[in-house]
Amino acid sequence: MNTVPTTVVGDAYTSSHHWNLLCNLVDLDNRMAGQEGEAIGAELVKEAFEKHGLRDASITEFEIPGWWRESSSLTVEHDRTHEFDAQHETVSLPGTPSGDVSAELVDVGDGLPEDFEEHDVEGKLVMASSLTPDEYGRWIHRAEKYGAAVRGGAVGFLFRNHLDGNLPPTGSIGNENGPGDIPAVGVSKEVGHRLVRYCEDGETTARLTVDCRNEPTNSRNIEAVIGPDTDEEVLVTAHVDAHDVGEGANDNGVGTVLVAEIGRLLTEMEDELETKVRCLVFGAEEVGLFGAYHWAETRDTDSVKCIFNMDGAGYSRTADVHTHGFEPIGEAFKEVRDELGVPVEINTGIRPHSDHWPFVQKGVAGAQARSIAKDSGRGWGHTHGDTLDKLDRRDLRDLAVVFTAGVVKLAEESREIEPKSVAEIREATVEQGFEEGMRNSGSWPFDDGEIDATPEATAEGDR
Repeated sequence: MNTVPTTVVGDAYTSSHHWNLLCNLVDLDNRMAGQEGEAIGAELVKEAFEKHGLRDASITEFEIPGWWRESSSLTVEHDRTHEFDAQHETVSLPGTPSGDVSAELVDVGDGLPEDFEEHDVEGKLVMASSLTPDEYGRWIHRAEKYGAAVRGGAVGFLFRNHLDGNLPPTGSIGNENGPGDIPAVGVSKEVGHRLVRYCEDGETTARLTVDCRNEPTNSRNIEAVIGPDTDEEVLVTAHVDAHDVGEGANDNGVGTVLVAEIGRLLTEMEDELETKVRCLVFGAEEVGLFGAYHWAETRDTDSVKCIFNMDGAGYSRTADVHTHGFEPIGEAFKEVRDELGVPVEINTGIRPHSDHWPFVQKGVAGAQARSIAKDSGRGWGHTHGDTLDKLDRRDLRDLAVVFTAGVVKLAEESREIEPKSVAEIREATVEQGFEEGMRNSGSWPFDDGEIDATPEATAEGDR
């Protein structure tokens, strides 16, 4: 028998509640963490929770190191002067300090650790691709490449997109308490290709200028509950903030509206829920998982049966669930796959990014839910192109059904999901090759089996 009644499935497949909320979120234009659009977005989510009949809807504020984009430009001297100052060419990376530096431009290819060993980057402007080769064995995060440039003595950092036409990539490189160490921008693949060619032709000098504002501000978490008042609860989560260069439609508008839609659908079967479900939308994910860390540090995580975090869903309707080795979560979604007769990919590996991680690193059972995308990398995410026109409400309807069915199974009283020890999570993180990269980027949270559950030196908030 299907977990979700056919009447609820029918409702989900005709629903436009999530799409309408998504339109309202993208129309805010800028949901950068700690800025006005994020605050209005939080109110819209709270209103949706209340409208859909969830209980105890609330917003909690917390302080973060804020960042405001102003302008950036790159001037390159190669045969003649080349100016790159349009937003489709360069964008400053959140958390960058202001700066005006001139130096030789050095391309370090994919920015692997060995690439930095092969190049003298001291006193140079360093450029690295957003690509990690599939055969490398582990993903090299943007923050790790930036950190390697800083440790090597570089005076500036350029992060070039490896995907055609996807515009310059953004993403945070700030520290826990403020800006990073050197100015940094993202550049499009098209600009990056020209710069690589210039570097190959001989010594190339460039001037990087970045104007921005770094000062403390407040972000917000939004939450409400559904179901019985049990001691245990299942968290259904996403993040409302988005990078200001685009609309944040996919990352993570889709996740946010799916939290509200799952809550709405659960109200129609509340009497059948066996464990309390908390719909929880975090702020400030993109700049260091600050909302998730704040909740995990100020609330009793012993009461959390599991966290089901949606980040990276939206560009297709085929669900992709990463279980971090918590087998009962995988079993729940295998049952959903069989009952609904739809494809659901299930992966057991660690994903030490996004809002589930502050919980999972403490041993709390957790999963990240995404959907399968074709291209390597995040595609339109973190660029000007993260806009509503890339999405299809039919995909949201499919994902809402699959994810709601999974949440109902996770909430079954008989489905025990045991937490893991910190040592077990640490061991899995090491075995799966994440330690080197996390140490290099300053985000390694473990120390001799003990945990420091605060964001470390760099904001490795995104996936």
